[in-house]
Amino acid sequence: MKKIRKGDEVIVIAGKDKGKIAQVQQVVEDGSKVIVEGVNVAKKHVRPNPMKGVQGGIVDKTMPVDISNVAIYNSETKKADRVGFKVEGDKKVRVFKSNGKVIG
Repeated sequence: MKKIRKGDEVIVIAGKDKGKIAQVQQVVEDGSKVIVEGVNVAKKHVRPNPMKGVQGGIVDKTMPVDISNVAIYNSETKKADRVGFKVEGDKKVRVFKSNGKVIG
């Protein structure tokens, strides 16, 4: 079970976008990187391709961020938090380490 999933609200704790709070759009296949909405945006030069209907130019592309540079955001404490796991019934759930509340 992963600590950070798609749709989680995270805060960036390192890098040029430090302090930004946004949602995870995608977790990259190996689980070491995440794509966070509006964070680590790069300019990409795109060549036109009339066969695919792609117009050329400069587009903004959201690049992946290492998972160690983001932390899950606890809206109650308004701070970054760590994730723990707890068994409830027959399910394993994610909880905030600071207050023990279930995530999600």
